[in-house]
Amino acid sequence: QVQLVESGGGLVQAGGSLRLSCAASGRTFSSYAMGWFRQAPGKERELVAAISYSGVSTHYADSVKGRFTISRDNAKNTVYLQMNSLKPEDTAVYYCAAGSYGLDLYKYDYWGQGTQVTVSS
Repeated sequence: QVQLVESGGGLVQAGGSLRLSCAASGRTFSSYAMGWFRQAPGKERELVAAISYSGVSTHYADSVKGRFTISRDNAKNTVYLQMNSLKPEDTAVYYCAAGSYGLDLYKYDYWGQGTQVTVSS
């Protein structure tokens, strides 16, 4: 069992930056791949970035490549999402998730409660 708590969301102007953090409970954090997903009003939840359990492999949605960076610190049971050059279309609730490495949200078994990111134009 893994419990996930996101933090770091907020309101930022277009072009600004935010860093999201996701703290995990439990001693098995390092055995899970981690993902960041987002869901905007009226839209489906989509993968933003994923990182393998070791941190060696990462994947990004085309819409965030070059602007967002996912990383993890297994010693701190934490995964991060550094978001730069934010755009209004990045506005969404951001969720972290733990599970098997992949693009499909159904590969992820545990989910946080989400944190709101709002980018003003």
